[in-house]
Amino acid sequence: MTTDPTTDHTSAKPSTTESGAPRESDAHSLSIGPNGPLLLHDVALVEKLARFDRERIPERSPHAKGSGAFGELEITEDVSRYTKAKLFQKGTKTPMLARFSTVAGELGSPDTWRDVRGFALKFYTQDGNFDIVGNNTPVFFVRDPMKFADFIHSQKRTPDSGLRDNNMQWDFWSLSPESAHQVSYLMGDRGLPRTWRHMNGYSSHTYMWINEDGEKFWVKYHFLTEQGMEFLTNEEAGELAGKDADFHRRDLFDSIKRGDHPSWRLEVQIMPYEDAKTYRFNPFDLTKVWPKKDYPRIPVGRFTLNHNPTNHFAEVEQAAFSPANTVPGTGVSPDKMLLGRIFSYPDAHRNRLGTNFNQLPVNRPVVPTNSYDKEGAMQYFHSGDAPVYAPNSYGRSYQDEQGPVDNGWESDGQLVRTAYSLHSEDDDFGQAHTLVREVYSEQERERLVQTVTGALLGGVVEPVLSHVFQYWKNIDQEVGENIEKAYYAQVNE
Repeated sequence: MTTDPTTDHTSAKPSTTESGAPRESDAHSLSIGPNGPLLLHDVALVEKLARFDRERIPERSPHAKGSGAFGELEITEDVSRYTKAKLFQKGTKTPMLARFSTVAGELGSPDTWRDVRGFALKFYTQDGNFDIVGNNTPVFFVRDPMKFADFIHSQKRTPDSGLRDNNMQWDFWSLSPESAHQVSYLMGDRGLPRTWRHMNGYSSHTYMWINEDGEKFWVKYHFLTEQGMEFLTNEEAGELAGKDADFHRRDLFDSIKRGDHPSWRLEVQIMPYEDAKTYRFNPFDLTKVWPKKDYPRIPVGRFTLNHNPTNHFAEVEQAAFSPANTVPGTGVSPDKMLLGRIFSYPDAHRNRLGTNFNQLPVNRPVVPTNSYDKEGAMQYFHSGDAPVYAPNSYGRSYQDEQGPVDNGWESDGQLVRTAYSLHSEDDDFGQAHTLVREVYSEQERERLVQTVTGALLGGVVEPVLSHVFQYWKNIDQEVGENIEKAYYAQVNE
């Protein structure tokens, strides 16, 4: 899909240096006699080794371990009353890229560890690239981006041993009560999807849609697997982690290769713009869901993944997803985590891939661009000798719109550092309790207790241990008590 057309990989073409000159040998270095020293002016050898020394780029932090595939989004329903975005008009088909990943593990870690899964989508639309960067969970651990780096640090490795640490992880969670909903989700059966094909995806964040009349709506995206949701047990996941650290990556690639193309239904929840001001939960709080009885899911279309990457590094490892990539008819919301990601994601790509990361084939829009950005490392596409400033008197177009934007919202107040204003039913443990008590079955609650107990036995110590017991009792008294009993029963065996 993104192969360089200037490169000839046919067997008839002799191998060359990167500058295009024929190579004399791919097997033997230049030396003084067969047993003598090697020579610095052996350009082919120096280029090969120097290039090899620089093959690795920084891995993502987080979401390092993952893979993806290309496909197509088809809109089957009329949602034009909510959005004017071209890609969401009935009958439209849009090429796309999906990438699935774990959050905490490094590039070489097993992809069957219990963890949230990233669910990132890039749509190559006629108005530019549109990205939805979500997870396989509808909520997240924190609601303010100031805590995001601390959360990720708690999931990574300790500074002294360089090992992952359950005590550090549970210390952060138990002192951050807003994490309760996501932790309850993660420690349940849904925390171990059987494959990437057998999990749902969610935007998690609230976004905005705008129709042709300028009406605004708040929207949450849901991608519902048509393969059905299936999960691994702790024992199955542990066994797979030892046998095949790339199990999920292999499953996706092999299924598409054999013609078994996975698909997901796209549905959305729509909230009228004014409802957000008085809704019982803060609709922009990333730790909350919108109950479907209040805002039912509306069918929109489906996407299918039908084409594997030709080159994993070029087309998946270098893929750069960002919620900053919006198109007309879409927008963001006052979700603080989302607003933090709007800056952080492109900035992470600039650091990891370089200033001109959007010029890489996998990230390039399919429509022409007219950007006044210039220079920077590895600039490939440029504007020639056209003016590099706006305004200008030499015919290069530029924009000068003024006034309210169609995808904005109203806000007024002093500059403060504080939490969201609470809505009538906002709290940290209520939705977590609903998930554990009303969504999970008795058998699922029993497995939840076993999973949490096993994690606590993996090195959690006081005072964190007591904090964790109280944390779960705040979520559900009975579940918390059962976790405490199960822990001490195993410790005292």
